[in-house]
Amino acid sequence: MKNINYKLILILLVIAVFSTGCESFLEEENNSSLTIETAVLKSETFDQLVASVYERSREATTSYAPDMYYMLEDLGTDIVTRGTAISGVSDINDYVNFNPLNGVVYIYWSNQYSIISAANIVLDNADLIEGVDAGVKTTGIAEAKFFRALSYFNLVENYGGVPLVLNQVSSPDTDYTRATEEAVYTQIVQDLQDALAGVPSTVSEYGRVTKDAVRHFMSKVLLTRGYKTFGSGADFTQAAALAETVISSHPLVPSFANLVDISNQRNSEVVFSYLFGSNSVSRGWGNSRHMLYQFRFFDYPGLTRTLKGLDPMPTPFFYSLFDDADERAEATFTREIYATQDYTGKNGEAVSAGELAILLPKTAWTQAEIDAVPYAVINPGTYFTSDGITPVHYPQFIKFEDPSVPFTQPDQSSQGERDMVMMRSGESYLIAAEAYLQASNATDAAARLTTLRSRAGLTTPVVAGDVDLDFILDERARELAGEVNRWMDLKRTGKLIERTLIHNPHAAFNNALEAKHLLRPIPQKEIDITGGSITQNPNYDN
Repeated sequence: MKNINYKLILILLVIAVFSTGCESFLEEENNSSLTIETAVLKSETFDQLVASVYERSREATTSYAPDMYYMLEDLGTDIVTRGTAISGVSDINDYVNFNPLNGVVYIYWSNQYSIISAANIVLDNADLIEGVDAGVKTTGIAEAKFFRALSYFNLVENYGGVPLVLNQVSSPDTDYTRATEEAVYTQIVQDLQDALAGVPSTVSEYGRVTKDAVRHFMSKVLLTRGYKTFGSGADFTQAAALAETVISSHPLVPSFANLVDISNQRNSEVVFSYLFGSNSVSRGWGNSRHMLYQFRFFDYPGLTRTLKGLDPMPTPFFYSLFDDADERAEATFTREIYATQDYTGKNGEAVSAGELAILLPKTAWTQAEIDAVPYAVINPGTYFTSDGITPVHYPQFIKFEDPSVPFTQPDQSSQGERDMVMMRSGESYLIAAEAYLQASNATDAAARLTTLRSRAGLTTPVVAGDVDLDFILDERARELAGEVNRWMDLKRTGKLIERTLIHNPHAAFNNALEAKHLLRPIPQKEIDITGGSITQNPNYDN
């Protein structure tokens, strides 16, 4: 992007920014020495305010805060668990002692309201800034509403009904109450309808919101609302129609390997991405997805510290989902890790850089086979068993590879340069299939799944009788692991408790997941600051 370049330039227009949750209602945050009188005379102020919405949304996606990544996306689901031995407890993954004092749920809440605040600043001040081209203003307002809707969707699905703050906060106030889930959804849909009317079909600056980005997101919103008590069958019908429109203009890339290739990031399938790039100033924290699902491979002989992984790891169930013919497996993770330097293997044999250092076979090797080779062999069934080098080990994700990025610790800027693809038509196929299924049209659902699976090398057609929610969720795992919020997928379909307790070994070990966990706890700080006008979710008071 040229004008929207993700450099945070937020002009204070008598604003108390909602950047730390309700606590910041009592504070003012002055991010510029420019006076109000000077700011409104500069038309570029409007572009800068819109840029701040993009940047806040992007930064909250790659990292909640230093050393806090993706914990409310995949962790504690059927396909991702914590990267430790199957013992002890954790709050988010195992749902043990998950309470309102949890720091992650507070920061996630705060980040979403920070984005909403930035969007409200755009909306409330658009007409006050002089010299803004009418078309630029229309587009900027629509973009702000898109991101406000996105944040409210994240909030309502994680916490249930939340305060609807639709204007900039210009005076201290703690009198906030939770709107109903239905009211929040009504606002989300209204914002998206406005966004669809205001953003263009195509853009000259790659990375800006288009009509298809709005359609894709609205299809997911309506699909999700369709399951609610206040939803209707029309939500599923409309979700399918919107997804079909996106599919029609975003053809699938011919192969999955080509889709995820770092040299082909901007392709026909992509609907919306966050941009990072090589400029260390505009890159911000950096795309951190290359750090997902990596164990400490560099502790093994012959390997150097090229990449630091984050804590979560895929479950054995995830790896079991891929048929031998499914080309997505090889493009998503690797079972072979090659030496980066010469070393002496376990039987005294010299091994050169570029030769195998670790193998994680799909089917178990015998001990005799393992003893006959110089490299480490980690059998399936032993991923949680310490081998004296690492406590856990598993096939490494390569889907988000960014090999030029230097080694960084998780509390340091990740520096990833890849585009972060947030929406693509591959998911549109899955949204359409799920919507068709819920609208009692399993035939069209099967057709969409057949097309998507064919791209992965699976040529046997899906028939209507094959399609149920578990089939679709398995397909979403194979196609979208690490890209979309798995926790929300399971919650939406009513499968979170069932599938997590079956397939997540740590959650099953502790067996604490229950109905109350379909919502996260409201952060206790928000309740305390508002004097209890914001209330807690059921069964989190103790």
